[in-house]
Amino acid sequence: MRRVLTALSLVALLPLTACGGGDDDTTLTVLAAASLTGTFTELAATFEEAHPGVEVELVFGSSTTLAEQAVDGAPGDVLATADEASMTVAEDGGVLAGRPEAFASNRLVLVAPADNPAGIESLTDLDDPDVDYVRCAETAPCGSSAVALLDDAGIQSAPASEEVDVKAVLARVTQGEADAGLVYRTDSRAAGDAVREVATDDLDDYGPAYANNYYVAAVDGSVDGSDDATADLAADFVALVTGAEAAEVLGVAGFGGIVRE
Repeated sequence: MRRVLTALSLVALLPLTACGGGDDDTTLTVLAAASLTGTFTELAATFEEAHPGVEVELVFGSSTTLAEQAVDGAPGDVLATADEASMTVAEDGGVLAGRPEAFASNRLVLVAPADNPAGIESLTDLDDPDVDYVRCAETAPCGSSAVALLDDAGIQSAPASEEVDVKAVLARVTQGEADAGLVYRTDSRAAGDAVREVATDDLDDYGPAYANNYYVAAVDGSVDGSDDATADLAADFVALVTGAEAAEVLGVAGFGGIVRE
């Protein structure tokens, strides 16, 4: 049975290797951006079905945090980040055993609670002193994109809070603790009726920079002593993620394709 962990849980796994306890069982540890939670959980089940005896351990969190933890020696066999800059952290740290491959894109949307109590209709409403909005911390891909968007839109008001990842932003909105939040379209779709997507036309006016947030995956070689079989499994998982079957799963969740200029 696969396990799903957070980035904080990864710290506790630092002394461990990627291999499972049994002679015939192998644990494949996949470090992935929080916004991939739903799709990677589905893809992990597909992978386990095709690889009997393999348990996929999913660790979700901020892309930058996961990349930094990989550089610091946290166990991992696959790294999937929500932007190329975070993957570069791991690449520059010399922990990748394979070339990063882009496999999906995403974009920011502004969401409010389902009943939209603050009456948010446009990005400019975020400058209302009575409006509490939240975004990701700038160190996370969703945060750096949000900061760029807000700067372009001329929003001067500071967020009520800066969350560690997009799931935390979404939780603040769905729990009624914020009037609005900037999240990925995939997270808005996954939340269903719990949120209302607002100001979509406003965001479209600011061009393709927020539609081309590219997700990338690579084999993570940060764990010393990983055997060839585990490395091959990691490569197989990256192949699944970047293949046609995953593209269909990602598309249903609201992810876009890769469009290079």
